[in-house]
Amino acid sequence: MGWNTLDDVALAGKTVLCRVDINVPMEAGRVTDTTRIDKIKPTVEDIIARGGKVVLLAHFDRPKGKVVPEMSLGQVHAALTAALGRRVVFGADCIGATARAAIAAAGQGDVVLLENTRFHAGEEKNDPALAAELAALGDVFVNDAFSAAHRAHASTEGIARLLPKAAGRLMEAELKALEAALGNPVRPVVAVVGGAKVSTKLDLLGNLVGKVDHLVIGGGMANTFLVAQGVEVGKSLAERDMAGTAREILAKAKAAGCSIHLPVDVVVAREFKAGAANETVAAGACPADAMILDAGPQTVAALTAVFESCRTLIWNGPLGAFEIAPFNAATDAAAQVAASLTKAGKLVSVAGGGDTVAALNQAGAAAEFTFISTAGGAFLEWMEGKVLPGVAALNG
Repeated sequence: MGWNTLDDVALAGKTVLCRVDINVPMEAGRVTDTTRIDKIKPTVEDIIARGGKVVLLAHFDRPKGKVVPEMSLGQVHAALTAALGRRVVFGADCIGATARAAIAAAGQGDVVLLENTRFHAGEEKNDPALAAELAALGDVFVNDAFSAAHRAHASTEGIARLLPKAAGRLMEAELKALEAALGNPVRPVVAVVGGAKVSTKLDLLGNLVGKVDHLVIGGGMANTFLVAQGVEVGKSLAERDMAGTAREILAKAKAAGCSIHLPVDVVVAREFKAGAANETVAAGACPADAMILDAGPQTVAALTAVFESCRTLIWNGPLGAFEIAPFNAATDAAAQVAASLTKAGKLVSVAGGGDTVAALNQAGAAAEFTFISTAGGAFLEWMEGKVLPGVAALNG
């Protein structure tokens, strides 16, 4: 890889501008989930241990270039202080005299948090002038925000052109995991792609069939592929107008030597609600008045065999309506198989995307996966084979 890590740059006596993602969920003025804050701690601690002063650059919500008090990063100050166990100096702007004063007020071992970068219109426009003002505050740029790496913003891409730069520990871990999964994986490789609609994951499916050995399609999008093969799916969610596109993906996969795996049996119900009466039928036998809400046990058994035959797994999206019991059964069972194989050292497993993380946590499988990415859009765009501006800017 062509990017530096913290090990490759001199930090002693330097002011280190560290782009992080602490866009955390809030309720009644309190942070309800500190996961993203917790994940930046290794980078912060490493910089301080090596004599650098940490200045955090981050966005919060979508103020669209205006100062919106309800979107101030000041709201996360208390949670950040608690998580880092250090004094955090807050600067009410991310550029200019206010930012410089906050940096000057911080002693060795303190952390500086500057205000929401998106309060400036130039941030999302990747304005060179704003990037230059940000860069003027420090000596080194560290990007630890993979989840924002698909955005070419002043604080993710522009600034990286102006200072010595490196990936933070979280960014480093993300990039190494992704390289191991798709860049130069141990084969055979299986990808699990679930979700509601084929139309939202066309680029993803198109890229994967040329890179993996097995592609498992689950969730609502599997119904569209069944329809494309002439299988009736009753009242199930299906994009019937995408049948032609699904057939093109199947043909592309066949030409590339990629095996597509669709449900062979399904769990159907007449109501979309928790505990609804349901039955398991063959994939081609969904009653006209029913809807497919999960894959069945035969499908899970088939996927188990695929997982056992592979060395690398990439997972994005559930196999059924996992939020509603009992239609979480297939996702839970398949995830637990993947977790068990990973724990036994037989599989490298990388997963990402909001629903995916929630599903794997619910299954009790997330802790055993090799790597779980908390990034949403960036993880998807990487799986689609797209260049991530925030990562590309770290090269060279």
